Amino acid sequence: MMENGPPPSYSAESLKSARDFGAAFAPPRLPDIPVSEVFAPLPGGEPDVKLFVVNAKPGAARPAILHSHGGGYILGKAAWEVGHLQALARDLDCVIVSVEYRLAPETRYQGSIEDNYAGLLWLYKNAEPIGADPTRIALLGESAGGGHSALLAITARDRGEVPVAFQALVYPMLDDRTGSTRMPPPFIGAFGWDAPSNRFGWEAFLGHPPGGGSVPAGGVPARIENLTGLPPAFIGVGGIDLFVSEDIEYGHRLIESGVPVELVVVPGAFHGFDRIAADTTIAKRFTKAKVNALRRAFGQPQEI
Repeated sequence: MMENGPPPSYSAESLKSARDFGAAFAPPRLPDIPVSEVFAPLPGGEPDVKLFVVNAKPGAARPAILHSHGGGYILGKAAWEVGHLQALARDLDCVIVSVEYRLAPETRYQGSIEDNYAGLLWLYKNAEPIGADPTRIALLGESAGGGHSALLAITARDRGEVPVAFQALVYPMLDDRTGSTRMPPPFIGAFGWDAPSNRFGWEAFLGHPPGGGSVPAGGVPARIENLTGLPPAFIGVGGIDLFVSEDIEYGHRLIESGVPVELVVVPGAFHGFDRIAADTTIAKRFTKAKVNALRRAFGQPQEI
């Protein structure tokens, strides 16, 4: 990566071509783990949101995960994550529902929050037909998906319809001030996702320039004042990830709000390292920590 130089920053001009780029990195689907597509209704006459249901087993009562994919709020597809999710569902003996939420800037944060909440509500109401335990639902997301999962945990708490047992936030995108009004040192955010991309992603998501005092707080987990009553959390991030400081700070605020938190910071790890360099020792150790956190939340034995 260093020899090839840093990845290009995302912008309105590069967005269209960038959106097709991730398909080449989608893993193949596993033939022995079932996948189905369903649609969850949205309020207000909006189009139904597509869900991928991974590893359903009618008649069982296994733990469940509601997954939101990454992509800076502007990129990515749930369809590209299915192979990864099949492997995780097999390892945890659980069912996973992944949401094909609408992307920014075409849809602002209010719409994608509703998409993800519709997925969570569908999972909860259809727990029995897909073999899920409605008392053991965890939220999982990477990068912007981690931001969506954090927002979803807050939304579920506030609406009081769906009990969420756990939130696993993998290098989550939580604070619009990073890279706008709060600049990290140059070695942080040099790989994977940089400050210009972060500014563009947040402005697309919020419909408002990031970093200022008039940013709509409802779209930014780090700007939510009340974090009490949220489910226990795992937060994992690399030490040179652009999001490292905001993720540590969010974990600190959760702890001070009485929320149990496991915080893992991996020295020398950049954004997305566990996917790009999955066979490295640090990536394997990080993934094991994430999976074990989910196992504990589900009441399953730990992987040694």
